[in-house]
Amino acid sequence: MGLAYEIVINSNPCIAYLMEENTLTMQALVIAHAAYGHNSFFKGNYLFRLWTDAHAIVDYLVYAKNYVAECEERYGLDRVEELLDSCHALMNYGVDRYKRPQKPSLAKEAALRRERETYLQSQVNELWRTLPGRKPEAADEEVEGRYPPEPQENLLYFAEKNAPLLEPWEREVIRIVRKVGQYFYPQRQTQVMNEGWATFWHYTLLNTLYQQGKLADGFMMEFLHSHSNVIYQPPVTKPYYSGINPYALGFSMMSDIRRICENPTEEDRRWFPELAGSPWLPALHYAMRNFKDESFIAQYLSPHLIREMRLFSVLDDDMRDSLEVSAIHDDSGYQYVRQALSRQYDIHHREPNIQVWAVNTRGDRSLTLRHFMTDNRHLSNDSDEVLKHMARLWQFDVFLESVDESGTVRKRYECRYRPPDVRV
Repeated sequence: MGLAYEIVINSNPCIAYLMEENTLTMQALVIAHAAYGHNSFFKGNYLFRLWTDAHAIVDYLVYAKNYVAECEERYGLDRVEELLDSCHALMNYGVDRYKRPQKPSLAKEAALRRERETYLQSQVNELWRTLPGRKPEAADEEVEGRYPPEPQENLLYFAEKNAPLLEPWEREVIRIVRKVGQYFYPQRQTQVMNEGWATFWHYTLLNTLYQQGKLADGFMMEFLHSHSNVIYQPPVTKPYYSGINPYALGFSMMSDIRRICENPTEEDRRWFPELAGSPWLPALHYAMRNFKDESFIAQYLSPHLIREMRLFSVLDDDMRDSLEVSAIHDDSGYQYVRQALSRQYDIHHREPNIQVWAVNTRGDRSLTLRHFMTDNRHLSNDSDEVLKHMARLWQFDVFLESVDESGTVRKRYECRYRPPDVRV
């Protein structure tokens, strides 16, 4: 774990905490990186505009801190800690991936009801009742279906609203964890873009100041040393290689967009006709505002950058004994490498798709979850441990079914709930 030179909070106004021990150069770097780069990304990117409320987050976190502290005093530290452990273990499954429609106000509901009644009254035709041979319609028998009628992706929300035995304070704690998880949801999908945008701007701003004669050579040497360490990409052959550095990829892609705009090649004109020769600043702002990591890479990763970073794709087929290099940085592999890297940053591909499937409402109240498999990938060995956290929230037995693309249940997990002996 590297040293955190700053912490930036997506609030309004944006709050950045800097280390007192930073040198003057590092303070300038992190101010340009966090206070300008991350701040503008939080403000502009569509995911943050859609899912976060920068005005209210600080006040809500203060409320959450005080509420949890009050619960610890009333119900005991151990009980609150167990609940929070379970909520945090399922935090990634406590977010809404699609906007829920807001409930209308009472006045709006009344207006909609009157509108429906007026419409139904306008469709009444008394002549239909005089037709011979028409039998009165019998009320359809209510057919009891599965509950919930549709799968639910937000496990924490479902537990908060439907767990039979949860106390009010427990539901509120679950809600707090959900809200915090929703706040961080955009950041999980934009790490490459967010860090790339901030790195691009700290590099651009400080270089501009140096070119204007406002920074000394010694200042720039220290800055470039730190900047180079941030964007260093270890080769895949090194023992400390741990994947693609998001700072390196994001910064390289942002810089490459500017290069395509200012100095396009014939290859760039074929791949990016709308970018080549256009003003670079509006092009960068458009990319920052309207994409996430997955779509950003799919749209803007250029053959030039694929060659520069020596990217290639490896196929890991569980039906084979060896790995296969499926694409390299050549004419036939550019699009495949771009798609493979884009999918690697798709959050729905990285995380198992687990949803609430059914509740046994007339029996033992057990909860059944379903894991919808992607590319025939099974769950990891720690699935049973995660299932225990869901059972702790539901407080009845919980089952998990892994289902393949054909709808066949391939594997079934279960967790029998054992209530604690003593409730404080």
